[in-house]
Amino acid sequence: MKKLLLIASVVLMGVGVNAQEFRFGPKAGFAMSTMKIDEKQDDLGARKMSPKYTFYVGGMAEYKINDNFGLQAEVLYSPLGAKEKIDGVNAGVVFVGEQTKVELGTILVPVSAKYFFTENISVAAGANFGVILTAKQKTVVGSDFISIDVEGEDGSGEVDIKKDIKKLNIAPFVGVEYMLENGLFFDARYSLGVSNLSNDGSGGKVTNSFAQIGVGFKFGGN
Repeated sequence: MKKLLLIASVVLMGVGVNAQEFRFGPKAGFAMSTMKIDEKQDDLGARKMSPKYTFYVGGMAEYKINDNFGLQAEVLYSPLGAKEKIDGVNAGVVFVGEQTKVELGTILVPVSAKYFFTENISVAAGANFGVILTAKQKTVVGSDFISIDVEGEDGSGEVDIKKDIKKLNIAPFVGVEYMLENGLFFDARYSLGVSNLSNDGSGGKVTNSFAQIGVGFKFGGN
């Protein structure tokens, strides 16, 4: 984790930061996370779990090299993951059966290059370096309205699966940003998980991808 933060700092500060071109500030928003499991991981074959709707929060720093190009690094926290409904039936619009939710408490360090079409509109491309701090799985049996936790290790219904999940999740991303004159900005991006997170020795592959829509505020600049 310390190495990732150091890399992000060097990228931004090692280019001779000018106070008029350097901006920083907080950001937060909504995230939609999914996980994909290949055929070696499960007898059901390759499948994509349903989205988990969650949040992210953290900070960013941006350095504009010139009017059109810049670099940006961030440190964010997000409880990513996915959910799945299995071994059940749909009684009309109500699901009855087993539901499993996976949550990956992740520190994200996105590093990107930015192109500014105007002072206010830019696009970005880069990579998200995710460090998975916690990994939990919770299974409940029942319907969409009434459910019972399947006992976990501590009776809460949650099972710690950190030993089965690798720590590093690398996800290339593309995004777009719109900034107002006062420093308030809105952005959206999609990160495609390419790292195999499976660490259970089965030879299968598990990936985590996610989309983000958020808002933030930039201090500094002109």
